[in-house]
Amino acid sequence: MKHDEGHLKTNNKDNIYYQFWLPEKEIKAVLLIVHGLAEHSGRYENIINWFVPLGYAVYALDHIGHGKSSGQRGYVDNFSDYTYTLKIYLDKVQNWQKNKPIFLFGHSMGGLISASFLLSYKTQLAGAIFSSPSIKSPKKVSSILVMIGTLLSKLLPTIGLIKLTSEGVSSDKTVVDNYLVDPLVYTGKTTARLASELYKAMQIVFLEASNISLPIIIFQGGQDQLVHPDGAQILFDMVSSADKTLKIYEQMQHEVFNEPGNERVLDDMQDWLDRRNDYNLG
Repeated sequence: MKHDEGHLKTNNKDNIYYQFWLPEKEIKAVLLIVHGLAEHSGRYENIINWFVPLGYAVYALDHIGHGKSSGQRGYVDNFSDYTYTLKIYLDKVQNWQKNKPIFLFGHSMGGLISASFLLSYKTQLAGAIFSSPSIKSPKKVSSILVMIGTLLSKLLPTIGLIKLTSEGVSSDKTVVDNYLVDPLVYTGKTTARLASELYKAMQIVFLEASNISLPIIIFQGGQDQLVHPDGAQILFDMVSSADKTLKIYEQMQHEVFNEPGNERVLDDMQDWLDRRNDYNLG
């Protein structure tokens, strides 16, 4: 496979890193990865190594304040900065891969970004894949903490509020160890502003998710401790898509694609993608 990378500039002068992987054979469809909180676009080797040889081009970017992109770690001025940047990148990908079906893949916070993006921008996509989407606040985040975060977001927006943890990322010790030593993974505190913006974005998705109508599939680990696992069911119930699927893997943790037995998840994703891709080509 071919790998390349680059940077794009936004109107806010942000310097956003992106990378992509192309198959040696003809490209039949595109996956656009939208990564989760505190991580980066380089943590999706299992998806890349599975799908690129099958003819899928994989594109990904590092969000503002993440990975190799500019911006304060654990902070964002406005949640729409994420969706706006994604729109700029998607426009480029659509130009590079004209007439190819494009599927959005959003993991965790990336799932929330993806849902918000679909509500904010009317663009032609073949479908959307949600992996452990951050749609509902984790059980450990109380309503009092939400109120404190909302207040601090206005008074002290850059103050650290919630300590990020590797616990629950995966039950595979190697995955967790690699996460902890990865210099591009942020393990500090999420700022009050980002926490508040995440909560507000969740509320908007709750109110407007019925406006999402493209084909979707949701993957969720039943033992997820980093996002509320009920969020997957809530999103599934709320979207108006006639073509929608929910897959819950009861014994898996947050990163179902990095869990022991992830071949089952990848195979389910391949089956779903291939059937929709055949439809788009037909």
